[in-house]
Amino acid sequence: MRIKHTFRLPPALSAQLADYAGRKRMSQALIVEAALASFLSPDGSERLEAAISRRLDRHTRQLERLEHHVNISNEALALFVRFWLTATPPLPDANLTAAQASGHARYRGFVEALGRRIEKGQSLAAEIYEEPNQILKTTDKF
Repeated sequence: MRIKHTFRLPPALSAQLADYAGRKRMSQALIVEAALASFLSPDGSERLEAAISRRLDRHTRQLERLEHHVNISNEALALFVRFWLTATPPLPDANLTAAQASGHARYRGFVEALGRRIEKGQSLAAEIYEEPNQILKTTDKF
C-alpha cells in the first residue's frame, strides 16, 4: 500500500527532476522515493564518510606520486649541476663573449628538445623505470 503525498517544488528543482527522470527513463515518483530513502537512511552518513575517505585516499596516493616525481627531478637536476660544475673549467676572459653566444644557442636547442619531449609525452620518471640500456637510446640531442 502506498500513501499519496502532495508537495510543491521550486521550478528549477522540478525541471531537474523531470530531466533526470527522462534521461533515466524512470518515474519521478520513483526517483523522489529513492532520494528520500537515501536521505533518511541511518547509514547514509556512513556511506558519505566512506566515499569521502576513498576520495581522500586517492588524493593522498596522487600527492605521494607527485612528491616522488618532484624528488626525482630535484635529484636529476642536482646531479647534472654537480657534474657540470666538476667537468667544466672556467673560461678565460678573451673567450667569454664567444662562449656566451654558443651557450645561448645551445640553450635554445635544449628548450626545443624539451618541448619535443613534452609533446611526445616522454618523462624522466618513465625512463628511470625502464631498462638502463633503453635510457641510453634517447634520441633527443642538446
